Amino acid sequence: MKILFLFLALFSTTFPALAEEPVIRIAVGEARTRKSIVAFPTIQSGSDAEGQIRSTREIIMEDLAFSGLFDFLNPAAFVEDPNKAGVSPGTFKMKDWSGIGAEFVIKGKGSVNSREASLEIHLYAVQSGKELLAKSYKAKNDALRKMAHTVSNDVLLALTGKKGPFTSKIAFVSDRTGRKEIYVMDYDGYNPIKVTSNFSHTMAPAWKPNGKQIAFTAVTANDRNVRNHNLFLYDLSVGKTSMLSKRPGINSGAAFSPSGRQIALTMSFPGNSELFLMDPDSKVVQRITNSYGLDVDPSWSPDGKWIAFVSDRSGRPMVFKMEASGANVQRLTYAGHYNATPSWSPAGNKIAFAGWDEGKFDIFIMNPDGTDIERLTKNMGNNEDPDFAPDGYFIAYSSNRKGKKNLYITNVDNTVHRQITSNFGNCEAPKWGPAN
Repeated sequence: MKILFLFLALFSTTFPALAEEPVIRIAVGEARTRKSIVAFPTIQSGSDAEGQIRSTREIIMEDLAFSGLFDFLNPAAFVEDPNKAGVSPGTFKMKDWSGIGAEFVIKGKGSVNSREASLEIHLYAVQSGKELLAKSYKAKNDALRKMAHTVSNDVLLALTGKKGPFTSKIAFVSDRTGRKEIYVMDYDGYNPIKVTSNFSHTMAPAWKPNGKQIAFTAVTANDRNVRNHNLFLYDLSVGKTSMLSKRPGINSGAAFSPSGRQIALTMSFPGNSELFLMDPDSKVVQRITNSYGLDVDPSWSPDGKWIAFVSDRSGRPMVFKMEASGANVQRLTYAGHYNATPSWSPAGNKIAFAGWDEGKFDIFIMNPDGTDIERLTKNMGNNEDPDFAPDGYFIAYSSNRKGKKNLYITNVDNTVHRQITSNFGNCEAPKWGPAN
């Protein structure tokens, strides 16, 4: 952000017994004094599948614990006889779980053959004895992590009414090869894949809402052999890169509208860095800011009616918002010396941004009208580039708290701070892909 100012094959089947809507039992996005207590006994399986099924269970537990909403009971406290108890309703004693303080219990059984794994998961509210989730899953043996993440999403949906981000991807920039390139990885840092090559410097990845393309800026030579900040589009399905804009100067900070039909971005070909809307098909652009300052870092509201952005038109870089047409510009932040990279929550209720305070950047969130600013990081190095997960609860960001820049995830409750990259060079500019 400073650079711009300074220059599976997976299937799931729901059992017919669960026809009713999920019951919202756990509030998300509110200050919590304690976590819900969950018991998750070993998933029943044959000895030939024990290792793979055990790892699936561990991934599910990691996901749910990471949400900050749950604590898992130590298996040493379990009194149920696993050789006699089943997983479906009526095949085990609920008092075996209520007696040790479990509020919810997850039970499952699975199998693995040479090609695929099968998993059956049941979720119960212990006090009422009600079955909240009953679902079967199948996945190829090389997609067990995806299957586990899908289970985690379903459990979170059943307990909160909101789907988790556990099957989503994060695009980011890394210099691990000596060049800054775009990578895509699972939300938890697994399975990183480099999606750009032969660029000396890439920046600012941005997902198209369909999750199939990523826009990014790369410094390349233009038609006159002059280095330029050009905008490209990478198609994940075919591995092809195409040019979106090579107008002279900056073509960067792309943000797709919720419909995917427009891109908001910064361009400097008029002589000053201003915000434009671009049709990604026709490449026609429409200017939407006109100020003496620099206007950068656009972020769309989830309804597509507003754009948050950063401008130094008031003297220092601050967060503003305006209607998507460019009308009705409103300043949102007044404190600090440098506020940057706003990210509008998909839930519509918060805007995250990085703010310079006490000699470092930190992550803040606020209401879309600029009120109720809350600080999410402090005394942990420079923390920048916040971006909301598709559920609006988690936020990915970059931090150099351990020396090199790595990617971290927090939540709006500020109860979770998890590092998701390590030994991967300097990592920055995370952008959370859509839910899938």
